[in-house]
Amino acid sequence: MTNTATQIENVPAAGESAGSPDALLEVRGLKTHFFLAQGIVRALEGVDFTVERGQTVGLVGESGCGKSITARSIMAIVPSPGRVVEGEVLFHLQSQENGSVTEQVVDMTKIDAMGTQARSIRGGEISMVFQEPMTSLSPVHTIGNQIIEAILLHQDVNKEDARAQAIDVLNKVGMPQPERTIDRFPHQLSGGMRQRAMIAMALSCRPSLLIADEPTTALDVTTQAQILTLMRDLQDELGMAIIFITHDLGVIAQMVDYVVVMYLGEVVEMADVDTIFYDPKHPYTQALLRSIPLLGRKSSQGITSQLTAIRGSVPDPYSIPEGCPFHPRCRNAIAGVCDTRNPPLLELEGGHKVRCVLYE
Repeated sequence: MTNTATQIENVPAAGESAGSPDALLEVRGLKTHFFLAQGIVRALEGVDFTVERGQTVGLVGESGCGKSITARSIMAIVPSPGRVVEGEVLFHLQSQENGSVTEQVVDMTKIDAMGTQARSIRGGEISMVFQEPMTSLSPVHTIGNQIIEAILLHQDVNKEDARAQAIDVLNKVGMPQPERTIDRFPHQLSGGMRQRAMIAMALSCRPSLLIADEPTTALDVTTQAQILTLMRDLQDELGMAIIFITHDLGVIAQMVDYVVVMYLGEVVEMADVDTIFYDPKHPYTQALLRSIPLLGRKSSQGITSQLTAIRGSVPDPYSIPEGCPFHPRCRNAIAGVCDTRNPPLLELEGGHKVRCVLYE
């Protein structure tokens, strides 16, 4: 065993903040399960992290590790037959009255998902950019109608003002000829333009938190770079926080301040982006970093070395292994230890957190 760690304290009760006074979102012990005829799929098994105001947090991991379900649980839009069975999603909602700022802490897991409060928070305070815009945009309505509808739902303005705001936000996201493009249907736009329309819709009400679920996956490299630059510039202008969901560690290095590494519905490591890249602790994080292609990577013999693949594959969610879920694929697994119990999330120095018996 290496290093010394302390086990993280119990999660706070609803309304109590375990993070800094600038905390915007606190996810505490979040468990989301899907109840199917074949059995229970434990998509999330105790997810914990905090997002501060103006911060960019990256959720990273292989496909099937629970990143998108985490986002949907935060938004209270988990598809049936899934539901949050345990934990809290505490959103710190600020409002101004008579020149003073008041704060209300709302647990998104406790409110009615289809109620007035949830609908006012979704789109107004928390917005989401989905992975594939063609499945998220209505094919029978113009992008202008869809953006205007979002503005009318969350703001007290008339239709003319809403249209002017929609054109302005399309201009902000770099949409060419926004006065004309606003009246086009999604199928009349390119992939990059559709993604810009999705971002415009998400930003139309100036949310405090933007969740971006792999927003550049289906785009070419040039358009990816443009979208990432756009999101960073808009964040600086609007002061919003971003949760960036991706399996691309290059995007993580470019975009985020803090990284949450997930595997099979659990957080296995959390730290600032520099620590994750230069001092990763969990064997899964180390394996992810070894799989990144690097320009000029050479072996000791001076020839280009091959990428190191993570052996095996993500287990079937119906049959998660006993002990640490990663131990069947881990080169550092200890027989009789890693296959018998799953360690708690441990805190190392400097707020670096890791779930691994090597640091107990």
